[in-house]
Amino acid sequence: MAKYVGAIDQGTTSTRFMIFDHDGHEVARHQLEHEQIMPQAGWVEHDPHEIWETTQDVVEAALGRAGITFDGLAAIGITNQRETTVVWDRRTGEPYYNAIVWQDTRTDKIAAALDKDDRGTLIRERAGLPPAPYFSAGKIQWILENVDGVRADAEAGHAIFGNTDSWLIWWLTGGPDGGLHMTDVTNASRTMLMDLETLAWDDELLAIFDVPRSMLPEIRSSSEVYAHTVADGPFGGEVAIASDLGDQHAALVGQVCFEPGDLKNTYGTGNFLVLNTGTEIVRSNNGLITTLAYRFGDAAPVYALEGSIAVTGSAIQWLRDQLGIIKAAADSESLASSVDDNGGVCFVPAFSGLFAPHWRSDARGVIVGLSRYNTVAHIARAALEAICYQSKDVIEAMIADADLDLQTLRVDGGVTANELCMQIQADVLGVPVSRPVVAETTALGAAYAAGLAVGFWASTDELVANWKESARWEPVSTAEQRDQGHAQWKKAVERTFDWIDVD
Repeated sequence: MAKYVGAIDQGTTSTRFMIFDHDGHEVARHQLEHEQIMPQAGWVEHDPHEIWETTQDVVEAALGRAGITFDGLAAIGITNQRETTVVWDRRTGEPYYNAIVWQDTRTDKIAAALDKDDRGTLIRERAGLPPAPYFSAGKIQWILENVDGVRADAEAGHAIFGNTDSWLIWWLTGGPDGGLHMTDVTNASRTMLMDLETLAWDDELLAIFDVPRSMLPEIRSSSEVYAHTVADGPFGGEVAIASDLGDQHAALVGQVCFEPGDLKNTYGTGNFLVLNTGTEIVRSNNGLITTLAYRFGDAAPVYALEGSIAVTGSAIQWLRDQLGIIKAAADSESLASSVDDNGGVCFVPAFSGLFAPHWRSDARGVIVGLSRYNTVAHIARAALEAICYQSKDVIEAMIADADLDLQTLRVDGGVTANELCMQIQADVLGVPVSRPVVAETTALGAAYAAGLAVGFWASTDELVANWKESARWEPVSTAEQRDQGHAQWKKAVERTFDWIDVD
């Protein structure tokens, strides 16, 4: 009997394959970064071929580290960076263009035009999303309008679209030789093309973006056996592909947030707070996204409110790669710890505009409050504070939309290794912050969903029993300190507005 479940976690900056045992413990992993292609300001792209090649490499390496072959896996799951858009030729597997990444802002004029008439209202009501460059539909439209030959091939049924989950599943199941073209409800809910209630592609939404239906993948549940890997692929045999979830939905599952009111915050390239609202669709009046949490098999879909923040961990990478004030991301903690406070500096990293709860594509990043007194240490501390204040803004919106009573914030993702950042988060919120033993809950959630589909785990009760806390940060700030800090942050956010003309 197979002892393990695997998960491919295809993220914004890297791809990893992780293997877990029945207790949810990590057995092995391998991870590789891929190139961030930035042809001009505001444009962010990935090479789809590189993503597929690194996926094959991390699978083979992790299996080798675990000392197992494909038959040691009961199933595998897929989780992925959402909204990132790939359009390729189903006959050859050749992309027509690089993947356009969720952070990319080239479609800001497309998004802005939608809010000048009733189309924006329709998108909000039908898809649960505000018109924004963030989502996939505008990126598909851009490729159809700007890349030679794509429109004709799409009309002929040759050009097909998918987020990176669809791209990988297609290759894992044969590619041009019968590869499965599919996605799940969570990824589909991030396109601006799916009806939240019917869980189907919507003709009126397709018409808004002039996207041919033939381009779109089949929408399936988040947890079921879709197909098996081909024998000549990276697994070296047939393994059931049994889950597919966007990364933040997978993290919700990995944090075992199965009850309405359960909330998690994932700290990665961006921050993503997801609140389980059960089988009820909760419409936001405060700048949040209404989305799918997950759907297991034939069970009723579970919905969520989400606050997406574009730039958090990637701001630390910016300090490293663009400014050169740190040599490694982990150095941000020691540098920021060398000062007691931010010295009056606020850093709002609105590099891709501002996402939830503001949705301002005209915003750009600012560092304000500088004086001769300030050093790079104050900027580093302000970068960590920006991660935490952006999360606070989203949580306040959730409190208003869903009457959330936050007692503890469950956190996961790479930035949670930064002890100072997590202490700042507890102080900014005034509630404890709790990190689980397995901080990489995105991959764990994909593994859990796959294991449930094949009976490796009998029920979600087993998954809840697996959850264990590894660290907790208690707030030490006063209410006055929290209020003063947040007021200063709000003033800084206002300084980012109206920088880019998107009319």
